[in-house]
Amino acid sequence: MKHNRSIITILFFLIIINLLFSCASKKNFVYFQDHGDLNLKNSTNLKLKENDVISINIFGCDEESLKIFNLPISQNSTVNRGYYIGSPVSSGYTINSNGEVDFPVVGLIKVEGLTIEDAASLVKLRVSKYLKDPKVNIQLLNFKVTVLGDVKSPGTIQVPNDKITLIEALGISGDLNISAIRKNVIILRDEKSIKKEYIVDLTNKQFLNSPVYYLQQNDIVYVEANKAKINSSNVTGTSSIIVAIASLVITTINILTK
Repeated sequence: MKHNRSIITILFFLIIINLLFSCASKKNFVYFQDHGDLNLKNSTNLKLKENDVISINIFGCDEESLKIFNLPISQNSTVNRGYYIGSPVSSGYTINSNGEVDFPVVGLIKVEGLTIEDAASLVKLRVSKYLKDPKVNIQLLNFKVTVLGDVKSPGTIQVPNDKITLIEALGISGDLNISAIRKNVIILRDEKSIKKEYIVDLTNKQFLNSPVYYLQQNDIVYVEANKAKINSSNVTGTSSIIVAIASLVITTINILTK
């Protein structure tokens, strides 16, 4: 009888262990599962929008003449490989509701809808009336994305340049928790005053060609937690429940087999 009780106990533990590990399929967690090369089709060119804040710096030989075009430059403290948290403090120009910036001497310049490179070319053309062979550098100062949900460090990321991928943003946020749903990552994006929703499956390499693989200013990334984590949010944890049930069942078996 004692021998049979031991066998029953061992079998029960094996069943519990099997349930714990069989529920976690590799397909639900591993990124880039399909193998082979992928021809990338998405564009990295970010376009300027209304309410963007940009810096415009003019370079040339005549330093005295340059002073009337250039605003004072202040520095941002950075963390995590050049990315930083909080609001940028550099001086800049805000793109108004007409898509224009009011630049010293030159006046209004329409830059909305242009890439940073095209905007720099346009400013150079306008400034060339006053300076000989000017060099123009434009940066987007308020490029930020927000990562929320089931990641290790949710929050808003300030991007110090004009390019960040979805994978980089998730990496800066500490990556997804093991309980996160990798097949249903949501990206919310403002497109001409319309909030659009995109769904990304991180386990399928095709998402590299998604229009949201390269994030844009003010994108919101939301990572949903799986049902197990949601259901266990008000208890100590699923494993604790299983251990408690296992203890109860073993105690019952011991009583019934005495």
